[in-house]
Amino acid sequence: MHERTAHEAHAEPAEAELVLRPTVRVLLLDEADRLLLFSSQDESDGHTFWYPVGGGVEDGETYEQAGTREVAEETGLTGLVPRTEVWRRRKTGSMGGVAYLFHERYYLARVPAFDISTDGFTENERTSIVGHHWWSLDELASTADRLIPDDLHPRLVDLLTDGAPAEPIDLAP
Repeated sequence: MHERTAHEAHAEPAEAELVLRPTVRVLLLDEADRLLLFSSQDESDGHTFWYPVGGGVEDGETYEQAGTREVAEETGLTGLVPRTEVWRRRKTGSMGGVAYLFHERYYLARVPAFDISTDGFTENERTSIVGHHWWSLDELASTADRLIPDDLHPRLVDLLTDGAPAEPIDLAP
């Protein structure tokens, strides 16, 4: 599963009013440093936004287990266990009319390029995900579409240049 909208509300609800949603994101990078992203339409304005593979952590799952499950559901790639956590982010947003506080953990995983299978999509994913694409760094730098996180391109460049950090980097909301 994924955030259905990346639109930030103008009036932030109090944190106590938000539903906590632990979320995993997996940065799947192929041998050409292309990043797999999925796209959806923002519920509030109809704009396209792109985000890494991932979704909510289910009860009893670790972030890593959720990453394995989400990668399999959304791409058809089985057996991948995300181990290299690179970023963390707390963000508010809405999905299906519910206000959430997302606690996101981002993991880096190197994979050979492969054809995506969406056969494992949930019903929600079938109706909300409108596309997927392996993005080059140049494409990420020049897109007019919204990326999640907003500073995905420079963060990815830093990650590829400097390698994975010793401790996950906290991203600003």
